[in-house]
Amino acid sequence: MNMVKTAMLIAFMTALFMGVGFMIGGTGGMMIALVIAACMNLFSYWKSDKMVLSMHRAKEVSRKNAPEYYGIVEQLAQRAGLPMPKVYIIDNPQPNAFATGRNPENSAVAATTGLLNALTQEEVAGVMAHELAHIQNRDTLTMTITATLAGAISMLGNFAMFFGGNRNNPLGFIGVLAAMIVAPFAAMIVQMAISRTREYSADRRGAEICDNPMWLASALEKIAAASGRTVNEDAERNPATAHMFIINPLNGQRADNLFSTHPATENRIKALRQMEAEFSSQYDQYEDDRFDNSDRDAHMRSTTTPSTTTPWEHQREQYENKRLEKDVKPDPAPKSTDLPGPWGRKGAKK
Repeated sequence: MNMVKTAMLIAFMTALFMGVGFMIGGTGGMMIALVIAACMNLFSYWKSDKMVLSMHRAKEVSRKNAPEYYGIVEQLAQRAGLPMPKVYIIDNPQPNAFATGRNPENSAVAATTGLLNALTQEEVAGVMAHELAHIQNRDTLTMTITATLAGAISMLGNFAMFFGGNRNNPLGFIGVLAAMIVAPFAAMIVQMAISRTREYSADRRGAEICDNPMWLASALEKIAAASGRTVNEDAERNPATAHMFIINPLNGQRADNLFSTHPATENRIKALRQMEAEFSSQYDQYEDDRFDNSDRDAHMRSTTTPSTTTPWEHQREQYENKRLEKDVKPDPAPKSTDLPGPWGRKGAKK
């Protein structure tokens, strides 16, 4: 279904690109725009992820130079049953993150230094689980193609005044004005065309991957509060990529904020809190089914003993208990017992 949506989006973007070409240069301009659009579509499929990462000056990292961050992504990918994506860091004080790539086998996740410094390990895990959910849902191809072509349409509109004097232009100066007015808003229109349910769907799937909706809810609160106070200069220069981030990175200096690319953060947090209640109810039912009255009393006495495990370790214990009870196929074992991050011996950031 996502492939059909992607094909429809590419067709719409190509038609819009050709329409702007027609308004600037008539039939000849439309044919040139068609050729350019075809090249852009091919480029978008194969290389748009690298271009978006380059726009935001993201640098790839490994377990050696970012062990905790890399470890979180690695073990969440294992839980989600996904290939290990490439991991990037963006040197930017605004807390934010995004995922990109044409498919799960060629995907990448990126987080800003502001996010890694401001959030706990649990909150970082919630954010990364959300981004992995986008990869698993194959939203990233649509988002990267949209970012590339919307940026190209905006650039074409910026050049309308220089090439609008072509005598083959059937609409004359009116066509040039239409191209100049329509094109700068094309990126916003296309961003709105990308369903907001993608964010809700990724929130839900991400909560299932990390097994705790409140980690993402807490992260969203912090990110939303900090994003409005911090200018992301790379995002302001490339507003067509705003819809890729977990929270809108634009701070209102541009007109793009007139058209929201994300659902309201308050609504997303409310939905996550409802999920937490749902998860708790399901887990309570599971516990009721698992223990009879006498076993439940013994279990309650054992759980009153103070625990030294971290939240990540506690989640892992719950997950293992559920797996053993339900005979679920085990996750692949971590490659190294010294791996920090989730369920690692270093535990969570205090």
